[in-house]
Amino acid sequence: MSATQTRSSLPRQLLGAACIAALSLSLAGCASKSRLTTGSVPSMNQPLAAMNASELHSAAASIGTAYDRNPKDAAVGMKYASVLTMGGRTDQALAVMQQIAIHNPTDRTVLAAYGKALAGAGQFDKALDAIRRAQTPDRPDWQLLSAEGAIHDQMGDPATARARYRKALDLQPNEPSVLSNLGMSYVLQGDLRTAETYLASAVRQPGADSRVRQNLALVVGLQGRFAEAEKIASAELSPEQAGANVTYLRAMLSQQNAWNKLKDSDKTTTN
Repeated sequence: MSATQTRSSLPRQLLGAACIAALSLSLAGCASKSRLTTGSVPSMNQPLAAMNASELHSAAASIGTAYDRNPKDAAVGMKYASVLTMGGRTDQALAVMQQIAIHNPTDRTVLAAYGKALAGAGQFDKALDAIRRAQTPDRPDWQLLSAEGAIHDQMGDPATARARYRKALDLQPNEPSVLSNLGMSYVLQGDLRTAETYLASAVRQPGADSRVRQNLALVVGLQGRFAEAEKIASAELSPEQAGANVTYLRAMLSQQNAWNKLKDSDKTTTN
């Protein structure tokens, strides 16, 4: 199956759902990279993206206890909101970030994380407002620009989204998370070849994490290259993390029986 055939035959809903899931991971993950550190944030043994539902529940309980002890602690609150978001508890994550924003009304990092929580809850206009208030024209932050781009993608405005990503790359050249978001923006439009180009470049950059590899694996899988997708999803990870990534990949491609169709097409192509 060629990339052009894949582009025309894959259900648009599948492309959209897969891309929004990946962009949501990007939004959730940024909060964990906050510049605020207090030493009071409970540590975790593996990335959020590699955790299963049970592990996310345990992490939320542990960090939630720390948050309850001091709900004004921005670092703990943002980590707690990230775990809640990854576990699908977006309304609760938003409530946590709203309280953190109230206690830290001028902090750019907090406002950015609040904007991401709003986006995760589908409140895109409010999310953009919060992120823009966090941004300063004389010292633009590339992470905020990338987050803004992801929100525009979820709002169905890819032209504005890509402009934000490219501005972010001007400030932070070859940043893998931004290249990944840019690639996933093209997935939303069904342009899998262009998406793969950006994602392959992202994976080659120092600092590229598991989420970036997951996105590349997803795009390769959407083009019918089943075995290659699994290999990418499993690269450079422990057996447990590799298994989690492959499970995630299969879940994304299982919608409307797409995974089985792609697997059968891959077999036909190679025979």
